[in-house]
Amino acid sequence: MIRPRPPLWLSLPSRFAGLRPGMALALLILATALLLSAWVRPVEDDGARAGAQADLGLYGAVVDGLRRGDEYYGVVATEFRAAGYPLRPFTAVRLPTLSVVQAALPDSVSVVLLVLVAAAAGFAWTRRIGDWFGRGPPRITALFLLAGGMVAFVQPSLVHFHELWAGLLVAWSLAIRREGRWVEAVALALCAMLIRETAALYAIVMLIAALVERQRREALAWGAILLLFVAILSLHARAVGMVAGPLDATAAAWGGWHGPALFASGMARSTALTMLPWWLGAPLAMIALVGWAAAPGPLGARAAAVFGAFALMIALFARTDSFHWVLVAAPAYLVGMAFLPDALRDLTRTLLDRRRVRVQRITR
Repeated sequence: MIRPRPPLWLSLPSRFAGLRPGMALALLILATALLLSAWVRPVEDDGARAGAQADLGLYGAVVDGLRRGDEYYGVVATEFRAAGYPLRPFTAVRLPTLSVVQAALPDSVSVVLLVLVAAAAGFAWTRRIGDWFGRGPPRITALFLLAGGMVAFVQPSLVHFHELWAGLLVAWSLAIRREGRWVEAVALALCAMLIRETAALYAIVMLIAALVERQRREALAWGAILLLFVAILSLHARAVGMVAGPLDATAAAWGGWHGPALFASGMARSTALTMLPWWLGAPLAMIALVGWAAAPGPLGARAAAVFGAFALMIALFARTDSFHWVLVAAPAYLVGMAFLPDALRDLTRTLLDRRRVRVQRITR
């Protein structure tokens, strides 16, 4: 094993430091394959963007219906049918949590809450970035990338977007979780799951990580909220089934199989990378995932697992009109690019190292 050199940007060696040549070569091949896959542009991108905007307007109408005193599932059935949206399967309908809360509050209060949650998540990640990057320029770069990932999460026009709230809560949860301090992280994750079901993937990854690290009490907590979520989701499925009729539209099945390119494209359009041409923004979004794989420490390992799990889920199951799933993982995602200088240095140094052991025979 090669002795790690002092870090370039980081305060401690990256996860790639000291790798064996075989492992370094495998990682470099995988990173190259992911980068090349980002240039395979998914089809129907314009329709996908229009679908996301339609979702936003639809749930805004649901909130207005709740303010008139109507019941959630009845309003959903009426609005979905009027817009030609599917009511089956039950996953086509969001859980009522966010809409019910927003209906009880003025729009201005919902916007203020969104900004406050975004500020809390940003502050939590600012502190964790300080643990990784001790010097000025690297830390400023990482903070700039954090801001680029959160640019979409402070837009008042998107206040009814479920993925926006779930993404902020997941980011906040991930940042504040530390060894021996996980209660707040678990609570925030439960809130995220009750707003957007895809956030359950985050809880599953955290449960597996707790089991691997032999954090039994934490693992029990993650398992408990997942069981609670399944129970609530079952009630939600029953409620949707009571308002959905046999003539209602059915959503297309999951299993788009669009590959990693859909994840890269969705992440590029959901962050500040949207200002770049697609052929540049998508590869940059993909290499951020490589950077997270090199992030040191327990947080780096969990973050890499979370982002990798979302990339895999979107690559396998998302359709082009559901690219906005990436918003659940987007707020801190671009910070992964700040780990690339150390990651690339450590990988190439391992592969280019040609030191040999010299044996000398000494005769007396």
